[in-house]
Parts: sequence; structure tokens; C-alpha cells
Amino acid sequence: MTDNAVIWIVVAVAVLALVAAAVYLQRSRGEKQAVRARERAQAIRAEAESDRVAVQRREAEAARIDAEARLAQAEADARAADAAELQARARERAEEASTHRSEVDHRLREADALDPDVPGDGRTDPTGRTDDPSRTHHGDHVDPVDRDGGPAGTDPRLGDGTDGRGGVPRQGR
Repeated sequence: MTDNAVIWIVVAVAVLALVAAAVYLQRSRGEKQAVRARERAQAIRAEAESDRVAVQRREAEAARIDAEARLAQAEADARAADAAELQARARERAEEASTHRSEVDHRLREADALDPDVPGDGRTDPTGRTDDPSRTHHGDHVDPVDRDGGPAGTDPRLGDGTDGRGGVPRQGR
């Protein structure tokens, strides 16, 4: 073998050694990067798991508050329905009371018309009130008048001539 051939063999072996070392270092560096990547991924997973539990707690709290809100809304709807029913009953009773009041007033006017002792000089108006604002008169039947000018036992705030308890207004004695 010639010197030239030996030199080429030594150079080739040296190049192969350098390539092998470079491959080894690259692989070693790649494994270290893989280990670091695995550790980082594990840390991210642990953090995400911790956050997942916190998110589940928040979702449970939101669901609980939503359930409370729906319950409160259902109770409010039930109260509104009860109020509507009570208002309807109050209107019915007010209408009944008005009808009965009209019937009573009609009968009292009829009695006044038949009674020869009731003056027919026009001192009473169609509601049976006299010129005396403290009394109303239907023949022998005399009702005191409330301070508001309406029949005794009525509540003027209601505007329907009832006593506010769903019944017919009290009659004077």
C-alpha cells in the first residue's frame, strides 16, 4: 500500500468517525429534547387537569344558580297566576255586588214610589241621597254616608262601590 492510500484510508476513517460522532450527538440531543418535551407535556397535562376540576366546579355552580333562577321564576309565575285568579274573582264579585246594588236601589226606589210618606219634591237624587250630605233616604230606610260622600261601608279607592273584601257593601242600620 502506498502512503497515499493509507492517508486516504485514515481520512476516510476520520470522516466516518466524525459522522458517527455527529449522529451520536444528534441522537443524544434529540433524546434529551424528547425527554424535556415529555416532561413539559406532563406538566401541561397536570395543569390542565387541575383547571378541568376548577371548570367543573364553576359549571356546577352555574347550574345550581340557573336551577335557583328557574325555581324563582316558576314561583313568580305561580304567584302571578294566583294574583290574576284573585283579580278575576274580585272583578266577578264586584260585578255581582254592582248587580245586587242596582237591584237593591231599584227596590228602594220602588218602595219610595209606593210610600205616600216619602216626599216627592225632588229632594232625593237617583242614588237616594238627600240634600243633607250626612244621610241618604229611601223611605223609612236611612243610610249614613261616609266622609267620601259614598254609601257607608264602601271603599272609594276601589271605585266599584264595594268594601274591598269582595262582598256587598255594608248597609247602614
